[in-house]
Amino acid sequence: MEVYGATGGHQPAMPYPPAGDDTPIGTIGDIAFSQHTVITPMGRFPIRGTVWTVNDMSRTDRSTPTWAIIVTVLVFWWTCLLGLLFLLVKEQKTTGHVQVTVQGHGQHYGTSIMVTHPAMVGQIHQQVNYARNLA
Repeated sequence: MEVYGATGGHQPAMPYPPAGDDTPIGTIGDIAFSQHTVITPMGRFPIRGTVWTVNDMSRTDRSTPTWAIIVTVLVFWWTCLLGLLFLLVKEQKTTGHVQVTVQGHGQHYGTSIMVTHPAMVGQIHQQVNYARNLA
């Protein structure tokens, strides 16, 4: 049985939780975590003392969609200024990924999560902050 934590002083050593006793309470990409453990495809290790990092490598662009330009040209011939209103239509497109890494206890693991909406980035940050609070 592996042991982690302080072995001296007034704090007793904490045994490494068995795989069946530690149910995951959250996932970030292919990293799962529970109250006491980080679970990656490379193995399990205690969550206490881990360092979590997030790199946002996504970008959001706003542009006028092609259909709005075509409708503007077609409608402009019939009603001059009404067709120009279609140029005010904007669509938002998010591309890229967010990279999350966790390291601690001689282990290091990173994962990339594809994002398609700006709210997904905020959600990933919230999940990582929750895992940081457990660490």
